[in-house]
Amino acid sequence: MSIMDGQGASKLKQLLQTIPPGFLVDMAWMTRHAISRQSVSGYVKQGWLERLRQGLYRRPFTTGASREAATGWKIPLLSAQWIMGHGFHVGGTSALGLHGHSHYLQLGGDAAIYLYGSDIPTWLVELQTDARFVRRSDALFGEQPTGVEDSEFSLSDGPDVELTLSPWRWPIRMSSAERAILEALDELPKNESFHTLDMAFESLVNLRPKLLTMLLAQCQSVKVKRLFFVYADKHAHAWRKHIDMSLIDMGRGDRALAALGRLHPTYRITVPADLLPQEAAHGA
Repeated sequence: MSIMDGQGASKLKQLLQTIPPGFLVDMAWMTRHAISRQSVSGYVKQGWLERLRQGLYRRPFTTGASREAATGWKIPLLSAQWIMGHGFHVGGTSALGLHGHSHYLQLGGDAAIYLYGSDIPTWLVELQTDARFVRRSDALFGEQPTGVEDSEFSLSDGPDVELTLSPWRWPIRMSSAERAILEALDELPKNESFHTLDMAFESLVNLRPKLLTMLLAQCQSVKVKRLFFVYADKHAHAWRKHIDMSLIDMGRGDRALAALGRLHPTYRITVPADLLPQEAAHGA
């Protein structure tokens, strides 16, 4: 029986209805949908699927797809989140960039897209795209999804992308700015700079204090919570005075963090001198 006969034709129709051109599926997804390896091999031979690597396939792009769509990181990520159903989100400085703080998301070259969660597929981290996927654990908040949202975005900046007009329009599951800044603070001092996050805080004028209070109460890192208030006090945005600190466990004892740093008089963590209150920075 030809794979286009009977059951094979029905499964192929289901496949094509589920997967937009250019999007990816893995063999585990095929198996869940009762599509055999033999059928997959037949789809590849007929040109209905392209094999990207062992166990990973792409529905071919239609004619005229832009290079950004073909080599970009967004389509593989959306495929993992919405087609294959993996439970992870984009966070940290990557989410800050996608929320419009473009200078914190350096696309091109060795750009890093930070992925948070315990269900990040290995193929996504290993896939060659125009950015580098970096795996992060969900230890900061455990399995609490607070502040993880579905955010609309443009698939490409180019005018020739057919996908922007297609019936498949999925958002990126990623951290809100409130959660993203806490995830970014967790990268200090090894993987992020105090100066970069200082600039980030300067731009975060519209955060939601109720969500921030909830996230800070759930946050498992005393370091992150203390650093957050070091920066929040320095920049003194309007939302700062609406955070209920009585709900937040700040831990006990001094914390050493920055080499050659100075101990913050309120939050008892070592930071660069320019993050100290003005009177402490100029003191002895």
